[in-house]
Amino acid sequence: MPHAQIGPIAVHFPSHVETSDQLNDEHPEWHVPELVEKTGIRTRYLAAPNETAADLGVAACQKLFAEHSVVPESIDFLLFCTQTPDYPLPTTACLIQDRLGLRVNCGALDFNLGCSGFVYGLALAEGLIASGQAKRVLLVTAETYSKYIEKDDRSLRPIFSDAAAATLIEAVDTPRLIGFEFGTDGKGADTLIVSQGGARCSEDAIVPRRRKRWASRLYMDGPSLMDFTVVAIPQLIRNMLEKAKVDMSQIDLLLMHQATRKMLELLQKAVGVDDERLPIRLYDRGNTVSSTLPILIDDLRREGKVCPGSTHLLVGFGVGWSWAGCVWRT
Repeated sequence: MPHAQIGPIAVHFPSHVETSDQLNDEHPEWHVPELVEKTGIRTRYLAAPNETAADLGVAACQKLFAEHSVVPESIDFLLFCTQTPDYPLPTTACLIQDRLGLRVNCGALDFNLGCSGFVYGLALAEGLIASGQAKRVLLVTAETYSKYIEKDDRSLRPIFSDAAAATLIEAVDTPRLIGFEFGTDGKGADTLIVSQGGARCSEDAIVPRRRKRWASRLYMDGPSLMDFTVVAIPQLIRNMLEKAKVDMSQIDLLLMHQATRKMLELLQKAVGVDDERLPIRLYDRGNTVSSTLPILIDDLRREGKVCPGSTHLLVGFGVGWSWAGCVWRT
């Protein structure tokens, strides 16, 4: 039976860069150096007003095709993970299929997940490949959270960054993505939410549990997200190691969703691993939501830290609440 393997990855950032120095000049009352110390983020990328997640995703795919000699006609299925689609309908993946020149008998769908989205996408690709429905799946993650954030929002603006990643998922004979585990707890839906713009009437919309301090459409209750994460993720890791019949000593790296440095340091302590095994790469790109994991993998491949024969954990967590993980044998 065929199985899914993570193939080449291409990353695309918008051209507009915003640094902590710029934030400090604009808002000296924010004490930006303290924010950088907590978040681990100095530089973020912001989409232009007329630039969408689909635009970023298409650019990442075109880069993938060019750099790795991928023929668009070879793609059997397109998975597009975003929470900032071009339109409520049609499905943005259909628009991307047309823009990339993929076959008309290529499957294409959107799925609305944030920080756990890359792992969920890998699971969907594994199912498509293992069932014989596809041999090559194009998994695209792209977000433009900046469109939900006001310029005077001290809690969100220093964290989130726009970006896209295109990952080619290919069929191989040996299981490479094993021990998938998932988690969902909708009671935490109000801790990271955009409550306007959907079909729910405004008077019936979910009201965040804490007072909104800024006018952004996106609301985040950071402390509650941290509390949920440091409980859910260690248990997730134990479950997937047991399912995969792998011991923690056999894991080379724990590749975690790059939320903030403070969050990752809390997880590092909770899981009990050293700095070398849980890489943190936020400084020059920020929290790119569903793209943090493929961007991290791309970085570590270039550095030779993710190479053939190594074994890693992939873990995503956040908005929903939603979390997911698997063991990845390269």
